[in-house]
Amino acid sequence: MNKNVRVRFAPSPTGGLHLGGVRTVLYNYLFARHNAGEFVLRIEDTDQTRFVPGAEDYIVQCLQWCGMIPDEGPVTGGPYAPYRQSERKSLYRQYAEQLVKSGHAYYAFDRPEELESMRERFKTATNPAPQYDHNVRLEMRNSCSLTLEETETLLEDGVPHVIRIRMPENETVTFNDMIRGEVSFNTGLVDDKVLLKADGMPTYHLAVVVDDYLMKITHAFRGEEWLPSSPVHVLLWKYLGWEDAMPQWAHLPLILKPDGNGKLSKRDGDRLGFPVFAMNWTDPKTTELTKGFRELGFMPEAFINMLAMLGWNDGTDQEIFTIEELISKFSIDRVHKGGAKFDFEKAKWFNHEWIKRSDAARLLPDVKRVLADNGLNIADDALLSSVITLVKDRCTLLTDFYDQSKFFFETPQQLDLDAVRPKWNAEKKTFFEAAIAQIEAAPAFQATEQEAAFKELAAKHNIKPGELMMPLRIMLVGGKFGPGVFDIAAIIGKNETIHRIQQALKQLDLA
Repeated sequence: MNKNVRVRFAPSPTGGLHLGGVRTVLYNYLFARHNAGEFVLRIEDTDQTRFVPGAEDYIVQCLQWCGMIPDEGPVTGGPYAPYRQSERKSLYRQYAEQLVKSGHAYYAFDRPEELESMRERFKTATNPAPQYDHNVRLEMRNSCSLTLEETETLLEDGVPHVIRIRMPENETVTFNDMIRGEVSFNTGLVDDKVLLKADGMPTYHLAVVVDDYLMKITHAFRGEEWLPSSPVHVLLWKYLGWEDAMPQWAHLPLILKPDGNGKLSKRDGDRLGFPVFAMNWTDPKTTELTKGFRELGFMPEAFINMLAMLGWNDGTDQEIFTIEELISKFSIDRVHKGGAKFDFEKAKWFNHEWIKRSDAARLLPDVKRVLADNGLNIADDALLSSVITLVKDRCTLLTDFYDQSKFFFETPQQLDLDAVRPKWNAEKKTFFEAAIAQIEAAPAFQATEQEAAFKELAAKHNIKPGELMMPLRIMLVGGKFGPGVFDIAAIIGKNETIHRIQQALKQLDLA
C-alpha cells in the first residue's frame, strides 16, 4: 500500500452516532493509520431539511471520546478546506453543468404535483412505486423531452429545476469491492438520481464524488446499504473524466439485531434495553434522550475493541486488542462479507475485561467522575487508587464502581441484617464485643495481622471463622459483596471499623 492513503468519514449531522457509523469510522481510521495515511472528517450537510443543531459537535465529541482524532476536518482544518459541504456549495454546480453539457445529465423542471401524477399514472401491480428513469423520462418536463429553446426559456425565466443524471438504458457497470470482489449492476434498473437540487445544493451522489476527487480520497468505506447507489457513482467518476482517480471501495456488512434478523436500529435498543449510540443524544426537536455507551459506563478502549470485532478478526482466537494492536493488525481482507450480530452481553464482557486489565491510574479519572455524579467527591487520589485496585475485578461497567466502593468512603446506612439474624446468638455477640477490644488494642492495623488475630480470637471462642466472616462483611459493607473483608477494614481504618461493628451490634440488639 502506498503512503498516500487518504480515507474519510462523512456523516450527516442529523442525530446520534449509531454503532454502525462508529464502526465505519473505526475501519477508516485503522486502515489510514496502518498505512501511514490521512483520516479526514467531512460533514455532509447538503440536506438542510434534515440538519439538526448540535449534531456536528456531538459527532466531533464522539470521535474524541473514541480516540479517533481526524487529521483534517471542520475543527482541525486542512489543505482541502472547507470540510462542510454546505460551505462548498459554489463548487458543485459547475460539475453538474459539465455533465449536462456532455449529455450525461439533464435539467428537470417537474413540479411536485407532476412527480406525484407520474407515480400514479405508471403504477402497476408489478411496479407499485415507479421511478423517474428511462421509461418515463420523455413523459416528464425536462431538457430531454423539451426543445433546446423551451429549455433555455425556462432557465432564463428562473423556473425552479433540478439536474438529474441520465442513466443508460441497458449497460453493465462493474467495479471491484475490497470486501465483496467484483460487483455488477444493470443501469436500466437504476433511476435518474437528482444530482443538484432546486436550491443549488448537491445531493449526496454528486457531492460525494466531487469531494472525494477534490480531497484526493483513495479509499472509501461505507455501509452496504449504499451498494445500490454504486452504479450512479461509478458513472459520475467516468462521466467527469476522473475514472482513474476513483477510490477503492469497501462496502461494510451490516450490524445485525441480536437474533440476526435485520439491521440493528435504535428501536431495537429501546426494546431490548441496550444503547445503540456511542454517547447520549438528546433530540433538540423532541427532547427525547437516547442513551449511549459512554454514559452507561463503557471504557472507550472496550467500546472500540468490541466494534472492531463486529465483522473483523485477525485470523486468531485473540479478542482483546489495544488500539495499537488493531492498527498493526488491521487488514480490510479480514472484514467479513456477512453481517455481524450484536450481542450486548458480549459487549459488557469486553468492558469487564478492559476494566480488569486497566491499572488504577487509567481508571482514576473515570471513577472519580462516577463517584462525583453520585455525590461522592474524593480528594485523596492515593486512597481512591487503592480502592480501585481492590474492587475493579468486580465491575462490569464504570458505573458499577459506585456500588462497589461507596462503603469505603461513607458508613453504610442500610445493613442486610436479615442475612445475619437466623444464625445470630449470644456467643457471636460476645465474640464481636471481644473483637472490638482486640482492634482497639492492636498496635498496627494491617489486613494480614487483622485476619490472623481474628481467627485466633475465633478459636478462643470456639467458633469457626467461616461463621463470623459473613456477619463481619455485612457490618462493614452493608451487604454480602465486596473484596476481602480485612482489606476493607484496613482501608477504612481502625476507628471506622469499630464504629461499624458497634452500629451493627446495636441494631441486632433491637431485633
